[in-house]
Amino acid sequence: MRLTLYGRPECHLCHDMRAVVEALRADVPFELEEVDVDGDPALAAAYGEEIPVLLVNGRKAFKYRVTPAELRARLAREPE
Repeated sequence: MRLTLYGRPECHLCHDMRAVVEALRADVPFELEEVDVDGDPALAAAYGEEIPVLLVNGRKAFKYRVTPAELRARLAREPE
C-alpha cells in the first residue's frame, strides 16, 4: 500500500496529518511519500491552499484533516 502526502514544510495541518499517518505505521504496513507542492509549479497550482491532501494508492482519500480511526478504516478497505 502506498500513501502520498501533499503539503508544505511550514503547514501545521500537514504536520498534524503526518503525525496521524506515522502513528498507524506500527500497525498497518505502507510506503509513505511526502511531496512539497511548492517544489512543482503544476502541483502548487493544482492544490493551492487545499493542503494537506492524502492519497491512498493514488486516489485522493483525505483533505485538511484525518483522525486515526478514519485513516484506519480507509486503509482497511484497500486490497492487500
